Amino acid sequence: MSAPNSLSADDLVRLVERVFQPTVDDRGLAILVDLPDDTKPDDDDWRARRTMAVDWRRQLADRADDLGLDDVAIAWYPNVGGNNADLPARACVVRDDLIRHHAEDVAGRCDTTFTNVFDTHSIVLAPTELSTTAPLKVAAREHAMRAATMPGFKASMIPALRIDYGEVNRRVDLLKELVDRATGAHVTFRAGGKRHELAIDLRHRTGHASGGLFPKNGIAGNLPSGETYIVPYEGERVGDPSATEGEMPVQFGDEVVVYRIAENRAVEVLTVGDASDAERERILAEPAYANLAELGLGVLDDFGIDPIGEILLDEKLGLHIAFGRSDHFGGQIGPGDFSRPDAVVHIDRVYIEAMQPKIAIASVTITDPDGTHEIMRDGRYRNVW
Repeated sequence: MSAPNSLSADDLVRLVERVFQPTVDDRGLAILVDLPDDTKPDDDDWRARRTMAVDWRRQLADRADDLGLDDVAIAWYPNVGGNNADLPARACVVRDDLIRHHAEDVAGRCDTTFTNVFDTHSIVLAPTELSTTAPLKVAAREHAMRAATMPGFKASMIPALRIDYGEVNRRVDLLKELVDRATGAHVTFRAGGKRHELAIDLRHRTGHASGGLFPKNGIAGNLPSGETYIVPYEGERVGDPSATEGEMPVQFGDEVVVYRIAENRAVEVLTVGDASDAERERILAEPAYANLAELGLGVLDDFGIDPIGEILLDEKLGLHIAFGRSDHFGGQIGPGDFSRPDAVVHIDRVYIEAMQPKIAIASVTITDPDGTHEIMRDGRYRNVW
């Protein structure tokens, strides 16, 4: 039996079989790993993740015949500076057990294009430091491949790989049906003795169910997973502005920053403090960051999964709202809307007590052609399952 926070070869084979459901058309699996540099230095978690990735490659290569695969490789590459920024043009693709520790270790050796990686490896695992969800969603639409993105993955997340993803999928599919029919959502926050109301325009959009299963090419998403998410309408239709408006609180350290939202953008910071001042400057300097990019509804809290302080897992526990890039989810804001590549972000603000203890979700309602329905009260789902 494997340890609770590690994966044996049998575990890894079962994971790939369950998540990707390989067929005779799947011949290669690639593990994408980014590397620290002088600008973004290494840390213990990143180092441990690289060690884990090399171990996974070795064990999966040893069992490649069981999965019907001809090749299991690692694609090392210098980190791209920010979450969800575009991947570099090339990677260093290897099939050995040598752990690379710095971008200099692959300097001059990145001789394989990512286009080639994706065309020859239809199954991709990405346990990276910086999120690759956005570029891999784009790549999955352009290549015959599918990907599980695992930014910031830690061994403490492994229990979330062992839950009943059949039931997880059932729940996220129910939530997708709700948001697909919805014209809007209304979130009531409680913070500092005050209530803040945020109306989110969901017209002209459909949701995405991310239940941790990627059986067909053309899709990419997080693992562990367990959420339905949707991009708010961003007002791209001429003469039809977004109706997303209201107030949105976010906790930074001990300070709660309250944004005023209009036409799906954070247009003003209503609070005073160091974090408020920094956010006020940020939305002015980088307008694309101020875009409301996602309404997410996670379900893993009901499966006994605890937060660990990593967004990859913690956002799947409950409600979250993101700022920044949205094109990878079907929205309008992409890398070209930011001032430079390393400014590209998609940042989730997760409303669970462990992450934002000064803010509570009083209620969430969904409006559709049949009326208005409360789907969450005091941070818990109701009348959904």
